[in-house]
Amino acid sequence: MQSALPPAPPREFRAAWIATVANIDWPSKPGLPVAQQKAELLSLLDRAAQLHFNAVFFQVRPLSDAVYASAIEPWSEFLTGRQGQAPQPWYDPLAFAIEAAHQRGLELHAWFNPFRAGHPKSFSPPAPDHISRTHPELVHRYGTQTILDPGEPATQERAIEVVLDVVNRYDVDGVVLDDYFYPYPEKDASGRDMEYPDEASWVKYGIHSGSSRDDWRRDNVNRFVLRLSTAIKTAKPWVQFGISPFGIWRPQNPPSVKGFDAYQKIFADSRRWLASGWVDYFSPQLYWSIASRDQSFPALLNWWRSQNLRGRHLWPALADSEVGEKFLPQEIPFQVQYERQQGDPGEVHYHLRSVLDNPSLTGLVRAQYSMPALVPPTPWIDTTPPPRPAVSVVLWKTTAHVYWKAAPDKPARWWLVQTHANGIWTTQVVPAGHDELYLDNFNGDQIVLRAVDRLGNLSEPTVWPEKTPQTKGRETLRQ
Repeated sequence: MQSALPPAPPREFRAAWIATVANIDWPSKPGLPVAQQKAELLSLLDRAAQLHFNAVFFQVRPLSDAVYASAIEPWSEFLTGRQGQAPQPWYDPLAFAIEAAHQRGLELHAWFNPFRAGHPKSFSPPAPDHISRTHPELVHRYGTQTILDPGEPATQERAIEVVLDVVNRYDVDGVVLDDYFYPYPEKDASGRDMEYPDEASWVKYGIHSGSSRDDWRRDNVNRFVLRLSTAIKTAKPWVQFGISPFGIWRPQNPPSVKGFDAYQKIFADSRRWLASGWVDYFSPQLYWSIASRDQSFPALLNWWRSQNLRGRHLWPALADSEVGEKFLPQEIPFQVQYERQQGDPGEVHYHLRSVLDNPSLTGLVRAQYSMPALVPPTPWIDTTPPPRPAVSVVLWKTTAHVYWKAAPDKPARWWLVQTHANGIWTTQVVPAGHDELYLDNFNGDQIVLRAVDRLGNLSEPTVWPEKTPQTKGRETLRQ
């Protein structure tokens, strides 16, 4: 009988952004019939699963609006064609997306824009219950942008309320923010950076703080990030919190790096969020090539790793959307391979359609993700393994029918099925909701099954032993 346990399964976080703003990824255009919206989303998730992705970042709040049923904010115009208009026939896209993602073995992380209230590509008037109408004092026009003032306490309260509403009502695996805090600078007619118009909140809350205006702005963002992180963990400790900031904290960090100063220009002290452990994962937008002289992908990734003092997940965001413009398709697998060499492998692809709509890139990603992978564990949240499953095996001719029963107190997110035949182990990752698997042309001598929880913790193995000459029909093992 084969007694050795199978090798450890591959571990890698493989995510892709699904952007709803401006209909970048989904739906393909506003106002599509509900049946077509659903079909498009299922196609995206099917193809992501086929490429062995294991997570998606689904944008649920592009412009202080909602791609889900909300009593706080209006329906998104990018969904229905008019802000505030619900889908007809009614459905909840976020609930639909979560169920479909989990059925396909994909985590779903809800992606929020905390302070954006408008977009240059907006095409419908704000709904009566949009914050720009209900609380116009919190909203500023800044060049082409419409932004909620982060210096107003009510702005932060609103964003936290919205995030917690989703966390409490939906089975999301994570919450993720991108790089939009204070707005990226807009230019005036003479080409100079325009000042963000937050004089009123500065006078009310900042001028007597003893800080400079820039430091006060950074502190506003820092306090928001920490409060949001704490609020999520209080509501549901297992929901991961991540941020994907601009890839350069400050120029000359490391010394070879030049470029945009996010610390000074958009008041994002992103190094502090990582070093302080306020996040569970950190995905700096490293949207430059390995060969770039002034924004080297390896130099930046290694620098960010050196700032990861609390050992959080560091999974860089990759610019798949730049393939064909800044990059050759081969740049993305090169970056994946480099990242894997650094430990805690994982990456986030911006964005899903940029992978799926480029056959060359699709093939390259498929080659990198040839085998399914489990998400890396998150031990600072929980290390308790799920109970091992009860397993039964039915043999009939050349087929093995494997079926199992989960423990009721801690449901699995995935099932890890490993089979041994002819000296070779084969690994499959089966999504939650499944409780059986048919192995055709089975001539193996061992089947090992483990439960995997939503944080990547593995149960003890349940082992189906070697077949014996007496095994002709049904053989069952329960452990």
